[in-house]
Amino acid sequence: MPQITIEKDDAVAIVTFTNPPDGYMDSTTVAEITAMLDVVEGDDEVRAVILTGGLDGVFIRHYTIVELEDRGRRLQAETDGFNVTRPTPEPPLHAAFRRIEDSPKPFVAAINGTAMGGGFELSLRCDFRIAQDGPYFLGLPEINLAILPGAGGTQRLSRIIGQAKALELLLLGRTLSPREAADYGLVTECYDGPVLDRALEIAHELTTKSPHALAYIKHLVRRSEVVAPMDGLASERTLFADLVRRDEAIDLMTEMNQGKRDIRGPLV
Repeated sequence: MPQITIEKDDAVAIVTFTNPPDGYMDSTTVAEITAMLDVVEGDDEVRAVILTGGLDGVFIRHYTIVELEDRGRRLQAETDGFNVTRPTPEPPLHAAFRRIEDSPKPFVAAINGTAMGGGFELSLRCDFRIAQDGPYFLGLPEINLAILPGAGGTQRLSRIIGQAKALELLLLGRTLSPREAADYGLVTECYDGPVLDRALEIAHELTTKSPHALAYIKHLVRRSEVVAPMDGLASERTLFADLVRRDEAIDLMTEMNQGKRDIRGPLV
């Protein structure tokens, strides 16, 4: 039985983790995430993507510790240790998460319950994180098992909320309620109600924006973490020039100059 389903609501793809084993991500989930990305990235009608959990109160609990223990025992038998001077190759999970960041389409995480470890790392790769209010646990508590977030968590968390807050949460292994996560800036907002409703509202609004401008803005913001400021500014002015010459932008600017539109949107 598939772990992931894809539905379409006009130009929005709703991706639901319907059947992960007890809500835990495993290698099968990773393979289906990769296949899902092939589908939504290859569908020109899809303009925004929502990720949500299919189990009541669960987005994705975390990556299955059964597989992680097996991997640990295998590596223990194979090697005396690892060194950052010889990085390990990028596994399929990391590649799939990177594709979400690199995709020109916006991704919205509709966090409908508990999301820890790899499940929360998945949400950190999305462009919006909307958390449903309730008695749920969000965060990266891996240190409590003497490991660390291994799918981008240390890097993404610190860039989203800053080093001081990231160190507090990661070193103490703290998890947060949705409201606490919103206060930390860890999620975009905490929503009092079915979170998919709010995610759909945001996703449908995103589909009204220029797909070229969305893709360029996402690309520039994501790359701002890793490029020199002058290189980022050069890319920004280049992509601005590419957008401003397009018919879509010229038509909208003409409407504004004719008094039919404001920069905030159409006049009512």
